[in-house]
Amino acid sequence: MTLADRRVLVTGGAGFIGTHLAERLLNEGTAVTIVDDCSNGDRDRVPNAARFVEADLTSVDALEGVLEDVDLVFHLASSKHVDTDRPHDQFADNTRMTRNLLEAMADADVTEIAYTSSSTVYGEASRPTPEDYAPLEPISAYGASKLADEGLLSARTHSHDLTVWNFRFANVVGPRLRGAVIPDFIEKLRADPESLTILGDGRQEKSYLHVEDCLDAMCHVVAHADEEMNTFNLGTRTTTSVDRIASIVADEMGLDPAFEYTGGDRGWTGDVPKMALSIEKLAALGWEPARSSDEAVRAATRELLAETW
Repeated sequence: MTLADRRVLVTGGAGFIGTHLAERLLNEGTAVTIVDDCSNGDRDRVPNAARFVEADLTSVDALEGVLEDVDLVFHLASSKHVDTDRPHDQFADNTRMTRNLLEAMADADVTEIAYTSSSTVYGEASRPTPEDYAPLEPISAYGASKLADEGLLSARTHSHDLTVWNFRFANVVGPRLRGAVIPDFIEKLRADPESLTILGDGRQEKSYLHVEDCLDAMCHVVAHADEEMNTFNLGTRTTTSVDRIASIVADEMGLDPAFEYTGGDRGWTGDVPKMALSIEKLAALGWEPARSSDEAVRAATRELLAETW
């Protein structure tokens, strides 16, 4: 069954990746339902062609009646702030959302779920990090919650008739992105074109994946990976430093600011300063990203600069 033939539910579908995913699916003729409480998303960005349900997935009855006409769930909803001052609440919220979703899926006999996990499950791992790297030792509550959700999905897969596509994302960038390094630099330079404050020492270096490549990879894996539990890294073979991002943003804005640093080797508590994912498993399935990490950053910068904020 192709994605166009499935009826799809997207949790967190009012968010950055969720709205792009919903648009992609709708353009391919897929029937899409979006569930979001809009605490992190924007209701105005939800495509008109999608059915929209405003609901908080931490509530046990949030999905009552919603899954009756659904074949596949893309589960994107989560509390995403790695540097949160409420780590225990964040962990509880994220795992509760996944548990409630799985219970609702079982009640409605929905047996397919694509889950957006994160590179943060690896912690400070050797690079490039493959999917079978161990031990998994996340250093943030966010990463811990993603790893716990993977455990819930794995347990349900091996005890029930469930197929899981589990995606461990690099840093995804593109239009509509907010609350991340590129839009942060844009906002700072619009406020002060002469100087730019960079968290940490600027040498943090990670893989950045453009949202269009991310969607392509997700859809490719769902179409071609057929194990019960399918775990794939989604990223690029290249990385970009924070200093390099600052230079790209400044260049695209036609500015030459002085860089100032807050110090330390990471930007915030729980930040993994160096991250690069192995995508050999993804390549073996027949997919490679169209853009390098630097190209993704530059494309996203141009797209964000073209938006009305």
